[in-house]
Amino acid sequence: MAGEARGVRRAPLIVTEDVELLDDLLRLCAAAGVRPEVGHGAPAGRGSWEGAPLVLVGDDAAGRLRGVARRRGVVLVGRDQDDPGVWQRAVEIGADHVLMLPDGEQWLMDRIADVAEGVGRPALTVGVIGGRGGAGASTLACALAVAAARAGRRTLLVDADPLGGGLDVLLGGEAVDGLRWPAFAQSRGRVGSTALEESLPRLHDLRLLSWDRGELAAVPPEAVRAVLAAGRRRGGVVVVDLPRRVDAGSVEALAQLDLGLLVVPPELRAVAAARRVAGAVGMVLRDLRVVTAPVPGAGVLDGDEVARLLALPLAGEVPVDERAAAGASGTGPGSGPGHGPGLGSGLGLSGPLGRFCAAFWERMPVGVEEGP
Repeated sequence: MAGEARGVRRAPLIVTEDVELLDDLLRLCAAAGVRPEVGHGAPAGRGSWEGAPLVLVGDDAAGRLRGVARRRGVVLVGRDQDDPGVWQRAVEIGADHVLMLPDGEQWLMDRIADVAEGVGRPALTVGVIGGRGGAGASTLACALAVAAARAGRRTLLVDADPLGGGLDVLLGGEAVDGLRWPAFAQSRGRVGSTALEESLPRLHDLRLLSWDRGELAAVPPEAVRAVLAAGRRRGGVVVVDLPRRVDAGSVEALAQLDLGLLVVPPELRAVAAARRVAGAVGMVLRDLRVVTAPVPGAGVLDGDEVARLLALPLAGEVPVDERAAAGASGTGPGSGPGHGPGLGSGLGLSGPLGRFCAAFWERMPVGVEEGP
C-alpha cells in the first residue's frame, strides 16, 4: 500500500491461537482489503505490538498478554456473550473495546477498513438547499465546491437532488467518464472511500457524484448513508446539493452535515416558502444558516431582515452580479436558466460569487488538503 511505502503501517496485528477465531478475523481483514500480521502469544519485541495501528486480541490469548505495554487501539475479541470475566481480561491488557462475534462483525470490519485507509479528520460537510425554487442553491453548491478545490482542498461535490437535472450538466461535465448515483443504489454497509473517490468523474479539480439521465429517481437511504460516510472519511470538503423536499434519503444526507446553508432571495414570498423548508430541515440539522442571494424580480429586504424573519443566523449575502443581471452569458454556475443567474456567471469565480465563496472558506475551520 501507498502508506506502507512511506513507512506507515496500515495493517492490524492479530494475536490468537484459536483457529476458528483466526479464520473469522482473517476473513474480515480480507473483506476490508487488508493483510494482517498474525502472532500467537506475547510479542517477542516491542515493534509489532506498539507499531500496529490496531491490535485484535483473541480472548484465548488475553492471559498470555498480561503485563504487556499499554497502548491504544487494542480490541479483545471473543464469542461467549455470557462470559462476565471477559471484561476483567480486557482491563488487564488495556483493551479499548470488547467485541463479540458474530454480532460485532460489521463494526470490526469498519474499524479494520479505517486502518487500511488511514482515516484522519473527517471532511467538513456543507449542505446547500433552496428556500424556494430557483433560488440558486445548485449554483452556490457548485461554486463553493469549485472554490474549495481551487484552493487546494480535497473536494467532493454530491448531487443529492434526483430531480435537479444533474450537477454534471451544470458544470459542463455530463460527458466525463465516471460513476453516477445509479451505480451505488445497491450499496450497503461500508463503501471504500478511496475506491469511491477514484470511481467518480473529475472536473474543475474536484470529484463529482451526480445523476445520469436514466429513470432512477432515488437511491435507498442506506446507500446515501454509506456513500456520504465514505466521502467524509477522505477528509477535506464535501458539498451536498440538497432537494427542498425532506424524505428518507435526504434525511440521511442531512444527518451527516456539519453545516447547512439555506439560500433565500430577499423578498417576502421567498421568506415564507423558506420558513417551511427550514422547519423541516431543522428537525434533523442543528446548524442551519441563511444565505441571501438576489435574483431578477426579487425584493429589497436586506440579509439581516431575512435572517430575523427566519430566526436563523446569517451566513452571508451574495452581492448582485451586474453582468449576470444584465443577461451576460457564462459557461458554468449561474449561466443557465433556472440556476439563479444573480449568483454569478461562469466558473471563473472572479466576481461577487467568487468573493463570497472565498470568504466563506476562509471562515471555515478546514485545513488545506491535497486534492484528488
